[in-house]
Amino acid sequence: MKFSAFSSLLLSPFKWLRKIRGFRLVYTPLLAIVLFTAVMGIILGTLHLQEKNQQEAALFRELSFAKQRIQVRFANNLETLNTINREIAVSADDTKLKQLAHEQSDDLVINNHEIVKVLWLNEKYQRQWSAPPSTSKPDWIGKTQNDQAINTALSNAIELSRLTGRAAFSPFLTLTLPSTDPPVNDRIVFWQVVPNIVGGEAIGFLAALYTTQGILDIIPGDLKAHYRFTLLADNERVLSISSDRDIPKRAFSNQTSLDIGVLSPNMTLRIDTYPPPTNLTFRMLIGVVLGLSAFVIWSLWSVLKQMQVRQEAEANLRTETNFRNAMENSTPIGIRAHDMQKRITYVNRAFCEMTGWTPNELIGLHPPFPFWPDSRRDELVEKMNRALNSDIDAGMKKGIEGAILRKDGSLIQTRTFIAPLIDQRGKQTGWVTSLIDISEPKKIREELAASQERFTTVLEGLDAAVSVVSLEDDELLFANRFYREHFGNDSKGHFLLAHQENRIETLHNIAQDLQDYIRDGIPTSFLYQESESEEIQLSDGSNKWYEVRRRYIPWVDGHLAQLLIATDITPRKVADDLARQQEERMQFTSRLTTMGEMASSLAHELNQPLSAISNYCMGVAKRLEGNIDPALGKDILPALEKASDQAHRAGMIIQRIRGFVKRSEPQRKSLAISEIINDAVGLVEIEAHRHRLSISSNIAPNLPEVDVDPVLILQVLVNLLKNALDSTREAYPLSSRWSAPVVNISADLDTSIFPAMLKIQVTDGGAGIPESVSQRMFEPFFSTKSDGMGMGLNICRSIIESHHGRLWAINTMDAEHTKLSGCTFTILLPLESPEIKAAV
Repeated sequence: MKFSAFSSLLLSPFKWLRKIRGFRLVYTPLLAIVLFTAVMGIILGTLHLQEKNQQEAALFRELSFAKQRIQVRFANNLETLNTINREIAVSADDTKLKQLAHEQSDDLVINNHEIVKVLWLNEKYQRQWSAPPSTSKPDWIGKTQNDQAINTALSNAIELSRLTGRAAFSPFLTLTLPSTDPPVNDRIVFWQVVPNIVGGEAIGFLAALYTTQGILDIIPGDLKAHYRFTLLADNERVLSISSDRDIPKRAFSNQTSLDIGVLSPNMTLRIDTYPPPTNLTFRMLIGVVLGLSAFVIWSLWSVLKQMQVRQEAEANLRTETNFRNAMENSTPIGIRAHDMQKRITYVNRAFCEMTGWTPNELIGLHPPFPFWPDSRRDELVEKMNRALNSDIDAGMKKGIEGAILRKDGSLIQTRTFIAPLIDQRGKQTGWVTSLIDISEPKKIREELAASQERFTTVLEGLDAAVSVVSLEDDELLFANRFYREHFGNDSKGHFLLAHQENRIETLHNIAQDLQDYIRDGIPTSFLYQESESEEIQLSDGSNKWYEVRRRYIPWVDGHLAQLLIATDITPRKVADDLARQQEERMQFTSRLTTMGEMASSLAHELNQPLSAISNYCMGVAKRLEGNIDPALGKDILPALEKASDQAHRAGMIIQRIRGFVKRSEPQRKSLAISEIINDAVGLVEIEAHRHRLSISSNIAPNLPEVDVDPVLILQVLVNLLKNALDSTREAYPLSSRWSAPVVNISADLDTSIFPAMLKIQVTDGGAGIPESVSQRMFEPFFSTKSDGMGMGLNICRSIIESHHGRLWAINTMDAEHTKLSGCTFTILLPLESPEIKAAV
């Protein structure tokens, strides 16, 4: 045994040699040509790679040289700007040094194409001078549409320079040019700001405006003739380019980061080269060698293929025969063949197992066949004749339902498909029929139909809208009775409930996401279940609340669909809103009760100290009468009397507030409205002068007296005047108060209504009242002031309404009707009280 195994190992190499020797005539030339082609390819590839490396090295050197030129130029410019700053710092009183700084700035702009202008700004960011004052460069930088962008970028760069104490750069700006101007390359600019620091403080800033196209002008012209240079910002944004000429696809490129300062924007310098002209003779030689090699290889390969055709044909025939036998033996579908006389000529094993008959018993039989049920033989014969005589392609796609009686007497349901049998000459020689046992699927379909009917009955009886929409399109796949009655028979109601406006795009995106989740094994039932309340406006104009639940399910055809269940919760929502409103009313009532108690307590506590102040002032005045210098008494005694009157008036105001809280009627008396207005102006005028504002009054002459409570009306006017002063003070800073409009209070008769009423107006020049505030400013506890209680305007309206009058506010627009320029509060008071009218 050992000897035989050893001898077989020794003989195996000789068997391989004999096989190789048999194909030597074919493979030896082929192998030689392949080796020759490979060697030539390696040599040419090595030469090409060497040439490419040389070009890339030269490209890197030129890029480094250009980068160094640009960085040196920016360093020199920064040094020049610092020198100018130093001369400006010491030239406060020296006219020659100041003139020298101007001349250096002019030379810097003239000798450097990348700099458009140089500005000198003081410590308050105000421009003092620019260089050169009249430049020969285009005037597109000063265009009106570019001023705001350039000034904003300059301010940001100055602020950054001031904070860091070193030179800073602004972001890149793309200037907008009118369509009538000629095209300009220097449209992208940026600022460089150099602070002038003396004693640790910045006394000014020197700003230079750079153009990105000018930066490329620093590179020598001979380099730009052979290479194309491009200046890039972040996100591959092109800032400038040295040439508009396109480069071919085989061009070499390289790029490097361009650092021009510590706080400079990110810039990248890219260089592209053009390949040298090709050597046509060398390439033609390579093409000829490769073409001849390919032709010889193709010739040898054709000979080899011809030798292998017969072997492959025989192997394919054996494989096909074995495959057909295996397929017929493994398929559960019964197959039988008929000739043109409808005799059975062939049956497979599955058909024999399906009927219980053997091939010898079946081959040669004519219809009707013994495996057909006796009760259906005539029917099946007619179906077979009609199927064989009709168009096979058009009528046999769904097949023919029938039945087979097994040899043991059992009955099975089948579906039969028929196809013509064509020989090699294209002539029909018979038919082939295939039978599928559909007994079990038919039973399952019947059970599913019954289950579907029960399920549909349940869904139709629900008091909720149930709908299903396909994710492939916006087709409505299912809708129950409630949905059809309220939303119709289309998918618009489904998307209305789902709040999906761009429905097709949204559903397609969701379908793609669901496919990804299914592929990753994540359960879609967990990821796509939602429940939310939505307010829906129906076609009849009514609004209803629905609780919407939706999820994504696979539909019966295998595609994904969206299931939505919407329950009408309008009654529950209305009940919740009513409960919430009732709770808010209770909270509001509680706050008003608490505030009334606090006002009553404060009035009681403040009356005593106010009475003491009034008494002390009157006592001091009596003691000083006749005991002091008359000239001095003229100043002191009126002041003490006014202080006593104001204390008395404060006590009366507190008493009126206490009475207002108790909901008592105002204590009216007839008097001239001018007295109340003058008192209100006198009380508020001190505060107006403190804020550098002024108040003017315009009272019509011969106004009739009105029957009002003077203390409460005075309280309303003081409150409105203070609000007008606050609005004007917020709209005009302290530095511009000299131009602020005067707060005006006027009084006259409004004869446009009957009976005529007294009209009082308080007008300011502030920023007006926003619409959101004007709708709520008379509500209790609503205030736009951080320290306000939100009761001032509410109390004012209540006081005016207690006098049977009206109080409202209207915004004032400017002359161009573009923005708000103030607000006017108007008060209308009846000339006669309701009690006098009733008495008359």
